[in-house]
Amino acid sequence: MTTNMLNNSVTDFELPATSGKTFKLSDYIGKKLVIYFYPKDSTPGCTTQGMQFRDFYSEFQAANTEIVGISRDSLKSHENFKAKFSFPFELLADTEELACGIFGVMKMKNMYGKQVRGVERSTFVIDKNSILLQEWRGVKVDGHAQQVLDFIKSSQ
Repeated sequence: MTTNMLNNSVTDFELPATSGKTFKLSDYIGKKLVIYFYPKDSTPGCTTQGMQFRDFYSEFQAANTEIVGISRDSLKSHENFKAKFSFPFELLADTEELACGIFGVMKMKNMYGKQVRGVERSTFVIDKNSILLQEWRGVKVDGHAQQVLDFIKSSQ
């Protein structure tokens, strides 16, 4: 499903989430949702990205928007990452790459001169009817959370 998904309905999916919850996309009908994919818990870029979404969280909430972060890390790793940086939103464990496949975020990347398969840092905004409104792929962390917030405010 990596073809152009914009303005199309996103396939419902379910993943284990932090705080003992289960995330199900269809549970968010009626709210906007920011789903951001990141490569790995507790790495510098991913930490900065999570902190920026955390710092704007109340503004996202005021715009009737929920945030979730997704990586392939385990739930235990997510719980530690979330607690260490006081993220107010849930992190989803996509160890089987279910959501990664739906959104087409798995890419070959160069790491220390080796080709490795990993998550391309990407963000998606889904409207209150599960329609994909916007996507950013190959995201640069600095200023990105602000960019997403600005998009949400402008699409009210």
